[in-house]
Amino acid sequence: MRHGVKLNKLSRTAAHRKSLMSNLACELISHKRITTTLAKAKALRVYVEPLLTRGKNDTTHNRRIVFSYLQDKEAIKELFGAISEKIATRPGGYTRIIKLGKRHGDNAEVALIELVDFNEIYGAPTEKAAAKKTRRAGGAKKKADAAAPAAEKAADTTEEKSAE
Repeated sequence: MRHGVKLNKLSRTAAHRKSLMSNLACELISHKRITTTLAKAKALRVYVEPLLTRGKNDTTHNRRIVFSYLQDKEAIKELFGAISEKIATRPGGYTRIIKLGKRHGDNAEVALIELVDFNEIYGAPTEKAAAKKTRRAGGAKKKADAAAPAAEKAADTTEEKSAE
């Protein structure tokens, strides 16, 4: 029985699986999104999320631990640079898996795995969403009060110009 075992062996030896996860993690960090099979994407999420958590605190110890997993200096620079700034306030859940359907050649489930904070479609709220609308009475009153001082200033400037 596999009680509490998170690791999917993916029909590979330990060395092959370690190399595969390292390569997929480096590509995910470099490109911010990759397309792979669903099983590999789920295994990659378990592998890369602790590394991303380590990347939030830039110390020599954390860099060495992450380097022992990834073995890619460019990926380490990217992780501790641009990625750590974006995920600094996020408490977890750095990746998103989106199912894309089945592959034509072997009918394998294909998925897109991406870093959540680097997606412009879902991540950033628009300006309209920032302004909250309420149904309370008196909203027009505030707008009218705000417009009145602006109108008075415009009237004052025109009077000054006409007086000259």
